Amino acid sequence: MDVAIVLDHYSETPLHQQLYDELRQAILSGRLLPRQKLPSTRAIAQSLSISRTTATQSYDRLQSEGYLETIVGSGTYVCAQLPDDWMQSLAAPMLARSQPLTVPLSRYGATLAQTPFTLQPEPDLPISFRYGRPALREFPLKLWRKLLSRRCCADSSWLDYATDFQGYFPLRQAIAQYLCRSRAVQCQPEQIVITNGTQQGLDLILRLLIETGDAIAIEEPGYLSARRIFQSHGAKLIPIPVDASGLMVEQLVQPAIRLVYVTPSHQFPTGATLSLPRRLELLTWAQQNGALILEDDYDSEYRYGDRPMPALQGLDQNDSVLYLGTFSKVLFPALRLGYLVLPPHFVALFAQAKWLHDRQLPMLEQQVLTDFIAAGYLESHIRKMRSRYDRCRQVLVQELHAQLGDQVAIFGEKAGLHLMVRLYTPWSNEALIARAAKVGVGLMSAQAQYLGAGGKGEFIFGYSELNETQIRLGVQRLVQAIAPGEL
Repeated sequence: MDVAIVLDHYSETPLHQQLYDELRQAILSGRLLPRQKLPSTRAIAQSLSISRTTATQSYDRLQSEGYLETIVGSGTYVCAQLPDDWMQSLAAPMLARSQPLTVPLSRYGATLAQTPFTLQPEPDLPISFRYGRPALREFPLKLWRKLLSRRCCADSSWLDYATDFQGYFPLRQAIAQYLCRSRAVQCQPEQIVITNGTQQGLDLILRLLIETGDAIAIEEPGYLSARRIFQSHGAKLIPIPVDASGLMVEQLVQPAIRLVYVTPSHQFPTGATLSLPRRLELLTWAQQNGALILEDDYDSEYRYGDRPMPALQGLDQNDSVLYLGTFSKVLFPALRLGYLVLPPHFVALFAQAKWLHDRQLPMLEQQVLTDFIAAGYLESHIRKMRSRYDRCRQVLVQELHAQLGDQVAIFGEKAGLHLMVRLYTPWSNEALIARAAKVGVGLMSAQAQYLGAGGKGEFIFGYSELNETQIRLGVQRLVQAIAPGEL
């Protein structure tokens, strides 16, 4: 390895003394760590354009003073235990630092700095009803590894820069065919832009279509991460209530709403499905008011019993809908591949912004995902997981009703990977979370999903990572936590 050292060949101080001082200071300041290997005297001499004798002289002195040690056949290392005077050296005053330069933030930076940002803690307990993840242990890793290996060996094109701003074209073809067939989305591959997950898609939309102060209507309660991105861009948020039929479109009375953000197939977190009459009403409203609709279709693949509702985008006749999708819930979050289906007149602009934002997504993952979809593995995996999640969902609903009776109300049990649950208990959300943790059960409150006050007694029960035995045991322990008295 190289060590960043500056020597002054015109100084009156000998070079061996300068090298000694530089290395000693690097050790004492922590730049070089205990047991860290140093370059050989030959290598450091060549790197610094000095003689090997000069380098050896400096190393020998540091070794004699207890800063370095030589292991025969291995090399020279910083000593694990430094000499007694190292504490005194650390206490010596460092070079005086000048006052840091104060640079004003951009409008976006200032808005972001003023936006509260705390991550909701996810419980790490023996039985956790956390939400947002698929059953990762059920992913066909052996198959994925096989497809990955095949692409790695086929050629080296995936190592190069991409020339397609919108993402790998065969992947966009595969996504377009899948969406047209399974979600009744009206699109061509040319309308799709591959993104680094949902978050990048949301950020691009806000950067290109929303000015500071523009009004965005959001569901109340609604998806917290989307709300944070809207707030970071300085948007004015208009909360619109949600009932059993989804967004209450008749309450879109605020003038000059620029964008409406909805999760119509499985409203997050209540699980409501936007009814067909309201879908048509929303599309009509958008046309009349010159507004856009952002449809986040994050987990529509998982419906149980009901027929799948076609995407809102498929009903749109006026290019009012931006459609946002992701593979995080059906495959795995670390894949970081999502997509935007855009009205044709937006495509070139979004492609340019995407290229400027991150140049390109990893080509290898896009190629493997293309093979995974084209060979039918995606839909096969979805069918398998839908059956598994359905069993877990049924067990959770049955156990909650059986164990808690009229103390529980359940919402959105016909779709998705979670339930919205209202518990009627004497405890606050925070107190119940703490009590449940004492019996090894992790709960997540729904209060953070509300822009205003709301969510008392409401929790989001994810079940995708649990098996049926864990779910039964978790509900039994939850009953203990709800009961009055000490645990």
